[in-house]
Amino acid sequence: MPYLGGEDAVRELRRALANPHVQADPLRYRAAVLRVIRYMAQGADVSALFPEMVKASAAADVVQKKLVSLYVRAQAPRQPQLALLAVNTLRKDCAHPSPAVRGLALRSMCGLRDLGFFTDGALVNELYSLLRDQDPIVVVNCLRALEEILKKEGGVVINKPIAHHLLNRMADLDQWGQSEVLTFLLRYRPRSEEELFDILNLLDDYLKSSSTSVVMAATKLFLVLAREYPDVQTDVLVRVKGPLLSACTSESRELCFTALCHVRQILRSLPGHFSSHYKKFFCSYSEPHYIKCQKMEVLCELVNDENVQQVLEELKGYCTDVSEELAQGAIFAIGNIARTYTEQCVGILTELLGLQQEHITSAVVQAFRDLVWLCPQCTDAVCRALPGCEDSIQDNEGKQALIWLLGTHGEKVPNAPYVLEDFVENVKSETFPGVKMELLTALVRLFLSRPAECQDMLGRLLYYCIEEEMDMAVRDRGLFYYRLLQSGVEEVKRVLCSPKSDPSLGLLEDQTERPVNTWASEFNTLAPVYGRERWALITAHQPAEPSYASPCTASRNRDTESLISEGNKEVLKVHPDSSSLTLIPDVYLPAEQFEKTWLSLDVSCRLSLPWRGTVHPDAVQTALHVVHIQTIAMSKAGAQPWKAYLSAQDDTGCLFLTELVLEAADSEMQVSVKQSEVKPEALQTFISVLRTVMGTVAGLGS
Repeated sequence: MPYLGGEDAVRELRRALANPHVQADPLRYRAAVLRVIRYMAQGADVSALFPEMVKASAAADVVQKKLVSLYVRAQAPRQPQLALLAVNTLRKDCAHPSPAVRGLALRSMCGLRDLGFFTDGALVNELYSLLRDQDPIVVVNCLRALEEILKKEGGVVINKPIAHHLLNRMADLDQWGQSEVLTFLLRYRPRSEEELFDILNLLDDYLKSSSTSVVMAATKLFLVLAREYPDVQTDVLVRVKGPLLSACTSESRELCFTALCHVRQILRSLPGHFSSHYKKFFCSYSEPHYIKCQKMEVLCELVNDENVQQVLEELKGYCTDVSEELAQGAIFAIGNIARTYTEQCVGILTELLGLQQEHITSAVVQAFRDLVWLCPQCTDAVCRALPGCEDSIQDNEGKQALIWLLGTHGEKVPNAPYVLEDFVENVKSETFPGVKMELLTALVRLFLSRPAECQDMLGRLLYYCIEEEMDMAVRDRGLFYYRLLQSGVEEVKRVLCSPKSDPSLGLLEDQTERPVNTWASEFNTLAPVYGRERWALITAHQPAEPSYASPCTASRNRDTESLISEGNKEVLKVHPDSSSLTLIPDVYLPAEQFEKTWLSLDVSCRLSLPWRGTVHPDAVQTALHVVHIQTIAMSKAGAQPWKAYLSAQDDTGCLFLTELVLEAADSEMQVSVKQSEVKPEALQTFISVLRTVMGTVAGLGS
């Protein structure tokens, strides 16, 4: 027996692989290939057998092809010149009738590409041609492969021929493939209204799919394509009500939670959309806490005159749940409903105080504080319920809420000074600075309306805070009030006692509906799950979906011009290194130099940002300055069109020149960016920063 990995063993294997009699017998041929793989797995150097193994891949045996593919990917780094011999065989296998063989060939080609032995252009051309493969699984996998290979260039391009081809193949795909293709179709923009509605008609059946993922993907595509047709968007949301309700009662907790988050998102644009099905959102005993909390949030938004009594009774039952967190969440939910149905909710909250449970009393007092702030007409009823609450509150949030109520409305609570006196006597044992500062403010306020009862304890509290307190924030607050009192009572009233709201005003909260277009692009993503603000932080360094013009992209398009039109280059998100861009602060570019540089450069990126209302130049300029983007020139507020020119410079000296144009209020802001040096990753990060800043300003303005 030849030595493992020795020259004799390699010669014996070569003779076996080259033997015509072995090649004529499929089992013996496979056994010889298997021996090579076994030696390779044991660490033997079998790279010298590369030509024979490549020849073995031409056999019809699928198992043998898999073994050879494993060998080629493992040995290609040792035989870089011979690795090219496998390309022709692999390309032939890409046209094989069996989808398994075609997939195996694609994986092998991608492996050679990663090692640098296969050009991206040839591979991309092969993948684009396979988009018209008869097997639907091959089509979807080619899309995913193109997305990965072209990631740095923005991903696979979907033009009209590809979009229509994918739409016609939708019926052949499984549920996973359909949801994938629907996601890719988001990149295509129909050229005419007739084409748009033809596409929507083709997608209509997928709104009734048994797969939730397909329904959600189809819904998002409808919402995005019909952005200029609000009635169509509303009709789609009505039609998917059934699938969403089914998902909300799914046994899968993850699916249920995600569906509830999307229901809340829809309710921001269509209040009461699910009101007739409010019982679907009643909590089940076996459901986890996070799903129960989401359902309570939804119930708060579904309350109307017809179901308010049933919803309040359901929430009241949750208030005595064994989970303290859930019980407090139910109390806060009742407090939210109280902003509209004050009398009924205040009665329930007052009744809960009779249970004398610490966590329940604390939550009720916090709900009272928020309710009095937003609905001043219920102040008298809240003040009548406060006496006796102090005995059951031990947590810091509850203490602060009670102290605020006694300080702000203490003239309506008979025992308010005596309750605050108990807090003053125990101030030395209080560990939370927030309670001490709240106590200072409340006692000074109450002193203005009931001076005789508060003067002595206020003096003792000020002395302790100034002379003995170790926390500097509490000490400074005490000194502030001491000096304020020295300036006179009228000055104290002017500072602390701002005008109170008129009880006849009712609810002070803004309940304007949000258009569907403000969140359509976030539908069927993680944004509704995390929340818009948190998701913006998570994706702060991910670029938007602009079109990038670079030499690499241009050459790729020329290679695939039969499939991709030059007028439709859209890309997906990529993930640049967060450290790829560092903007230098306080680098100002003169207006003349900006104009000269702007005219000499080509546009590197164009994109559109949604915008509501008019632009506030001061807010935009301040927000941009925070991230070291300087303003060269900017139109006044209300100008149409509104324009702005910006500049920024990174630590390598690369300039980023930007033009913002808003033709009219409540439209899309057009953004054009020019770059002094070709740095795709830095450009992507800059676009991400700019999009985040402008999105934040737009959110504040709306």
